[in-house]
Amino acid sequence: MRAGEIGRWRELWYLLLIVLLSFGISGVALSLLGMSYFIPQFLTLALTDSVNPCTFAVYTLFLIALSVKGVDKKRLYLVGFSFVVAVYISYYTLGLGLTFIAGKIPVKWAGYFAIAFGLYTIVTGIAERSRTGDKKTLRKKMFSSDTTVLGAMILGISVSTTLLPCSAGPYIVYAAVIARSSMGLAALLLALYNIIFVLPLMVILFAMGGLRESKEFSRAMVRHSAELSIFAGALLILVGLWILGIVGF
Repeated sequence: MRAGEIGRWRELWYLLLIVLLSFGISGVALSLLGMSYFIPQFLTLALTDSVNPCTFAVYTLFLIALSVKGVDKKRLYLVGFSFVVAVYISYYTLGLGLTFIAGKIPVKWAGYFAIAFGLYTIVTGIAERSRTGDKKTLRKKMFSSDTTVLGAMILGISVSTTLLPCSAGPYIVYAAVIARSSMGLAALLLALYNIIFVLPLMVILFAMGGLRESKEFSRAMVRHSAELSIFAGALLILVGLWILGIVGF
């Protein structure tokens, strides 16, 4: 088997690993909460958000910045983990705000928004247009930050807003769906969602065995951004139709 073919099989294996871990964590938790019926919709929204070309593009920049600075494997894991934790905290905090706002609007609006954003995602994927924010500013932040735990966390929080044009769609829809739950349950459902959102970054960081392999895998996901965008957009449209089917047009 050629080296290129081995690389492609490795990419497929880690994508499968992401899906299996995501399903295991969320499936068990939702089953314990008596919400097994919600698993398909939950996974659709969370996976659409987590396997996101913009997320991989940002993470690739981060790994390249670490590579340029000559970070060793031990510090890579420490700094990379700190970055992911900061992204998790930022998105969780954002989700709390979105849930509060979404609770004040009709649920069917979320259905319309999901369909519209799904179509937008498909069109930008076919046109291969980036939905990431100011890449020049982002690149400057990545290369100017310190390779310390604190520096990585500050960076993770500051660049999270760069992902909003990509991740806002599934996240807003999810917030609208769970907004009618109790405050405690909504907070828990947000925690589960964001575990899946950052899970691909954790898999890339800890499962690839080194900075070079992590960077190559992250770049591979960026190369498949068109396919991922079309797939994510189609799933969002299905979720939108599901919401409208429940609450009515």
